[in-house]
Amino acid sequence: MTNYGTIPTSSHPSPPIDLEYISRAKHRIKSGLATRRPWKLMFDRESLTLPHGFFDAISRIKTNLVYFRANYAVAVLVVLFLSLLYHPTSLLVLAVLVVFWIFLYFLRDEPLVVFGHQIDDRTVMICLSVLTVVTLLFTHATANILGAMVTAAVLVLVHAAVRRSDNLFLDEDAVAASEYSGLTSYPSS
Repeated sequence: MTNYGTIPTSSHPSPPIDLEYISRAKHRIKSGLATRRPWKLMFDRESLTLPHGFFDAISRIKTNLVYFRANYAVAVLVVLFLSLLYHPTSLLVLAVLVVFWIFLYFLRDEPLVVFGHQIDDRTVMICLSVLTVVTLLFTHATANILGAMVTAAVLVLVHAAVRRSDNLFLDEDAVAASEYSGLTSYPSS
């Protein structure tokens, strides 16, 4: 008996596709990307001016770090990626870490709860940043990673200082949180 030309059938039925899960994931991706501000707004030429003094620069940095936090996180991850192009092991580790970033920071629509305690976005971002740097340091690309982190920090701070913040519209919770704490706060959106 020949089976030429027949389509093989499986004796095990394939598991049904959970369309609700896919729909929920698409919605979370869209809402997660909504916290990122448009790149065009971030690099608006008319809004790039030198600050009038030290305190003006500090004020701009605080406001811009809150307003463009997701954009700055993406920029830092891109700088890290570019610095690791010649270190394939580190690049694979970074790819795994980016998955953690996507699911724990960018795509979360509810606060993270660990052992019954709610964790805010700022704490998640700090923990993920430390985890990323420490894990990548174990891949023996220390010079590249530290150079990339310094480069990314300088780029973010320079942009935050020269980007005028008077035309940005923050919600009152973000402004209150950034003025209340000495550190820049990252409230969930």
